[in-house]
Amino acid sequence: MSLSKLRGALGALIATFALLAAAPATFAATRNYTVTAPDGVVLAVQEAGDPEGSPIIFIHGLLGSRLNWSKQLQDPRLQHYRLITYDLRGHGMSGKPAEASSYTDGRRWANDLAAIIESTHARKPVLVGWSLGGAVISNYLAAYGDKAIAGAVYVGGVIELKPDQIVAHPEVYRDMIASDLQTHLDGERAFLRLCFHRQPDAATFSLLLANAALASWDMQRAVQSMTVEAGKGLSKAEVPLLLIYGAQDALVKAKPSIARATSLNPQIRSELYADSGHAPFLEEPERFNRDLSDFVRMALSR
Repeated sequence: MSLSKLRGALGALIATFALLAAAPATFAATRNYTVTAPDGVVLAVQEAGDPEGSPIIFIHGLLGSRLNWSKQLQDPRLQHYRLITYDLRGHGMSGKPAEASSYTDGRRWANDLAAIIESTHARKPVLVGWSLGGAVISNYLAAYGDKAIAGAVYVGGVIELKPDQIVAHPEVYRDMIASDLQTHLDGERAFLRLCFHRQPDAATFSLLLANAALASWDMQRAVQSMTVEAGKGLSKAEVPLLLIYGAQDALVKAKPSIARATSLNPQIRSELYADSGHAPFLEEPERFNRDLSDFVRMALSR
């Protein structure tokens, strides 16, 4: 075989392996760069979709990364938007400071999101936050208000870290912060299983577990005490807000969370997916992407 053909064959093989990774269509179209938060933490940012389109900023949850959003980044109905994802502090390819205050102080997470919006020059983005990402949005609204955004979607979103809204799994959260590696990884695996009513295929779950293994242990210990300014953030928001929960959520109590959020802001809309758990955007992606597209179109038309 000639050298050029060998190179071609190797290139095809590499491309095939890339397609087998769980976020295939995003890699070729994705632009990667970093943004530095006010406290110096470097945040890994990615973009896909139409760079001239209206922006959507996706904010993943605990133990995740931007790879959580592969089913949204690949959906044809969302390709005309500017799709911005970033790895939260302590996650993925972003910085992982050791100090507990870097994670317990909810304002730091809000500052990260503000830095993303400012540095990307995202004009009136729609924010989409899964689980912990919902708490980040609330803290952003409390600190910065809603003048710079068009709307926000909470997906299995943490409204407040309170027992009436969060399902107790003391053994799982204990194991996740254990110093023993096997116990730690088993805890992360158990946590990920709890994210789903419809369990993902083996390849997807393996990717999620790899995401979890990248997450900072310091972050996992501290984030359970993160301050969440939902009362201040949600109550003063005037832009459209949509809550999407799975009725089978085993981590966040859907109905009490919706009730708390709407008590703070009666204008909030909500959708309950009967057959989803904590991750409706992965468990029912077609429905979720349709609802997201409809919401973004409505929010941008105001």
